[in-house]
Formats: sequence, C-alpha cells, structure tokens
Amino acid sequence: MAPTSAQPLTLAVDIGGSGVKVMILDPAGNPLSERDRLDTPAPATPDSVLRAIRQLAQDKSFDRVSVGFPGVVRQGTCYTAANLDSGWLGFNLGKALSEALGKPVRVINDADMQGYGAIEGQGVELMMTLGTGTGFALFINGILVPNLELGHHPFRKGETYEQQLGRAALDDIGKKRWNERLQKAIATLSHAFNYDRLYLGGGNAKKIEITLPENVTIVPNVNGLLGGIALWKD
Repeated sequence: MAPTSAQPLTLAVDIGGSGVKVMILDPAGNPLSERDRLDTPAPATPDSVLRAIRQLAQDKSFDRVSVGFPGVVRQGTCYTAANLDSGWLGFNLGKALSEALGKPVRVINDADMQGYGAIEGQGVELMMTLGTGTGFALFINGILVPNLELGHHPFRKGETYEQQLGRAALDDIGKKRWNERLQKAIATLSHAFNYDRLYLGGGNAKKIEITLPENVTIVPNVNGLLGGIALWKD
C-alpha cells in the first residue's frame, strides 16, 4: 500500500536495551507488517541507533514515525538513558530522526508507548515493563502522566525496582526469586496507586510464573509498537 495524505501510515519504533524494533501501522493502529528487529548496537550511541533505525526502515513506506525511547523525553529531546550510552543526554532524537528519514517524528518514553497499546482508557491504569530495565507508565481515564520513571525509585533493601527486577537481577538470582520479588512489587504498587488495572509487559514478562491478581494482566511485547498510533491522535 502506498502512503497517502488521506491515509497516513506510521513507522512505529521501539528502542530497547537489547533490541531495536519497528512495525508499520495503518491509520487505525493495526499492523501492516511483521515486527522487524535488530540487536541494539554496542555501544548504543545516538549515531549507531539511528543507523539501525534507518536500516530497518529502508525498505518500508510510511508517512510519519512514532518512537518509544527508554528514558525521560520532552518535546523530542532525551534527558535520561540509563541503559544506553550517555551521549543521549540532551540529544534531540525527534529532530535527528526526522532529518534522517525525511518524515515527521514524535518521541515518547517507551513504557508510555507500550501503555498506550495496552490500556482500556478507564480509571487508573498502570503499565510496568520488565526488560533490560524496568519501566512504568500511569494513565488516568486514558490520559498519560508522562515520564513517571518509577523504575529508578526505591523499592526494597535500598535498591530500586530496576535493580531488583531488571534483566541483570533476573540473570543473577534466577527465575524463582525474581518472581518472588515481582510478587512483592505488585503488592507494593497496588497499595501505592490503588490502580484499577496493572499491565505487565516487556521481554521478561514471559518469565512470570506467579499467580496474578484478577486486575493484573500480562500483555504482548508488541504493544510497545502498537501504542505508537496514539502519538498522532491530537
């Protein structure tokens, strides 16, 4: 399908600590392509990640771009990047990628974008991503509270949620203890936010083996791309 102004196609991009993923979405947010992926470059500098995105996008037709970035983002500029290179700090990803691809670009925190792909838009909804790092997104009746970054706040034993539940912790303590920690995190979050629903996503959500409360749902990792359509719903 050729892109047209009446039916804009969106290139959704999910930049993660271990992989860079892309997918084409139709105007309603439905996928028009398979998810394509490249390993996140090492070191994950702005230039190397931009090259990876250009490579993934080179054979695709699209009119605009939505990007989920693992850090605080304001008006396209990255202010934190805990699991990437320090060169991202102060880097205007929106402007640089727009110049590289020749298309308008909107950038948001990656957990925020995944949350947009998961929420129902009613009540208090919390998204928790379990991957290289640990991300959070909070929505109230479908309205985002941006850049929550709860993953870097204290959780237990003097460590943050990310230190206790990130991929390094999973590799260090094993799946059983990691699940026990996750169960404690869910209890803490429930009391802190009194949410109507909690969504668990990210690459390590497939490692979950505990019995979850009725208002906690595991969502597919592809939601991190599908949520990209929400960035253009002005």
